[in-house]
Amino acid sequence: MKRTGGQLIVEALKANGVKRISCVPGESFLAVLDALHDSDIETVICRQEGGAAMMADCWGRLTGEPGICMVTRGPGATNASAGLHIARQDSVPMILFIGQVQSDAREREAFQEVEYRRAFTEFAKWVGEIDDAARIPEFVTRAFAVATSGRPGPVVLSLPEDMLVKLVDAPAAKPHMPVESHPGPSQIAAFGALLAKAKRPIVILGGTRWDEAAVAGIEDFAAHFRLPVGCSFRRQMLFDHSHPCYAGDVGIGINPKLADEIKASDLVVLLGGRFSEMPSSGYALLDIPYPRQTLVHVYPDPEELGRVYRPDLAICAAPAEFVAALKPLKPPAAPVWAGHTEAMHEAYLAWSTPPMSGPGPVQMGPIMEWIEHNTAEDTIFTNGAGNYATWVHRFHRFRAFNTQAAPTSGSMGYGLPAAVAAKALFPSREVICFAGDGCFMMHGQEFATAVRYGLPIITIVVNNGIYGTIRMHQERHYPGRVSGTDLTNPDFAALAIAYGGHGETVEKTEDFAPAFERARQSRKPSIIEIKLDPEAITPTKTLTQIREKS
Repeated sequence: MKRTGGQLIVEALKANGVKRISCVPGESFLAVLDALHDSDIETVICRQEGGAAMMADCWGRLTGEPGICMVTRGPGATNASAGLHIARQDSVPMILFIGQVQSDAREREAFQEVEYRRAFTEFAKWVGEIDDAARIPEFVTRAFAVATSGRPGPVVLSLPEDMLVKLVDAPAAKPHMPVESHPGPSQIAAFGALLAKAKRPIVILGGTRWDEAAVAGIEDFAAHFRLPVGCSFRRQMLFDHSHPCYAGDVGIGINPKLADEIKASDLVVLLGGRFSEMPSSGYALLDIPYPRQTLVHVYPDPEELGRVYRPDLAICAAPAEFVAALKPLKPPAAPVWAGHTEAMHEAYLAWSTPPMSGPGPVQMGPIMEWIEHNTAEDTIFTNGAGNYATWVHRFHRFRAFNTQAAPTSGSMGYGLPAAVAAKALFPSREVICFAGDGCFMMHGQEFATAVRYGLPIITIVVNNGIYGTIRMHQERHYPGRVSGTDLTNPDFAALAIAYGGHGETVEKTEDFAPAFERARQSRKPSIIEIKLDPEAITPTKTLTQIREKS
């Protein structure tokens, strides 16, 4: 039976287990929208293509399966590029379908025409364009395979309008076949030998392609070997922070004691991550290309192994497969590094205890302390970028897998669309979005999406009236010369109510707990605006102190 190209797209999505897509509609892919009408795939209608792409990224981040996003050509596609960049740098599987001008108008700079194979090469693992509707099953199967294999990432498929309405014969779609990379027995034996010789080893977890079993497995392995374990930037959910082997976050603003331990280590195990600029403190923790420490690098893509750091042992394997292969290794009776592990965990606990005072009537330390004692271990925290995020990354102690969605690329505006996506995926779990006032306004319109679908997320907007991170750097390098960093904001609580949600304003520390409980009880999407003194730019230094030190 012949089907239209639009029907073939939807058929291929269903065959690959897709349950929902994020979308901003466009006339360029009406045939796909029509085919979705007859399917059981949920179409989440968003308010801006960047937010839609970030939702797809979050689905990919929390499930390991490609998040699906559909946008129209030209401005729709370029708006979505922010989400593409996040998925690329964060190694998250995602597929972006873009409506394209009809085939007979190509190369004329037709209405909203873009050549995506040139424009998006830096943003995606593969950019394809359908030029034969009968090949749609082939192209979609390949898209899923590319997005999930090796180092996961985004794929772009361009859909010329005429390809979507054409009736063609095509094979029935089948699901893609995931490809896993496994370590060999000799590599596990070599790893065991290096570990046996070490005096001060450390494991740093990162990347994607983890699952709950792998996280539990590495926690058990660390406990048996009493190994210190750190988590790469914005990958804190990969290890229970209450575990006695947890050493801390290896990211922006790293605990200096942890940085010193990594530099003094004689064996560093990078498991699952690339150890790029942010987790490596600007490439300062490991020398390039030859680290001082013995380096074991475990990564699912051979092109990454040896690209920046030359490892002493390179293992091409997905994290889950590597962890499963560690079971034959036996721990020493009394590891010589056990004392270092205990000291590193104690240093982490001290580092992650928030300060209880600071400038202004609102103190973020007690607020974080309240959140720690009044949220469940499976609560999902999302955020974008800004100095406000330090309060989450440093002072929230993640306990469980799949409780964090934040961009390692440092993209602003991510937290709110990610929270919408996370709540749609896990409706029974609490989802808390942290955003700065600048960050929220990047994609704050997706609060309307939360209202439309009845998703009771709680968004904490830390409002200090400035682009905080930029202002901090400005005061360091150009003290007293404020330029381009002051903001004028709406009443965020009133904005939430205008959208149909619940709004609260916190102007004193003691106002926060009752405001949060009222937000919970409203069972509506909520915004809690915290009016923070701009002097409280970091947990330990004020703007004035930064300016005067400069």
